Amino acid sequence: MRKFLVVLDDSRECLNAMRFAAMRAANTGGGVEILSVIPPDDFNHWIGVGNVMREEARERIEVHFEVFAKWMRDRQGIDPELVIREGEPVSEILAQIHDDTEIGVLVLGAGIDKKGPGPLVTQLTKSAGTLPVPMTIVPGDLSKERLEAIT
Repeated sequence: MRKFLVVLDDSRECLNAMRFAAMRAANTGGGVEILSVIPPDDFNHWIGVGNVMREEARERIEVHFEVFAKWMRDRQGIDPELVIREGEPVSEILAQIHDDTEIGVLVLGAGIDKKGPGPLVTQLTKSAGTLPVPMTIVPGDLSKERLEAIT
């Protein structure tokens, strides 16, 4: 089964990327893998405090994931997988693509503010020619109706 890998983070554009991945998977018989990366600089504290913070970050991610997973199950008939990795986001995204051979497409959401499309899109498009899978960049301001029409 081909899986769409989508990144779960705190950005607004993440929502459209999630929707797109779920709709494409539902329409093509694929699956969705949701990756959330905990950056290492979040835990530059004493070991005990860092471990507590790491566990709290994982719990936040799991709660956030369940919101998207429920929508995907209820609306699209897709039961997504959650993967949590720790490290630099771009490195961990690439590592996940290499580790899971069922991933067929990387789906990212592009921001709509004046800062640009977002750090992940900016960094990953620089190496787009050498990625082992195609990358789909979903504009952050696409309406639900437009997403449904193009998926």
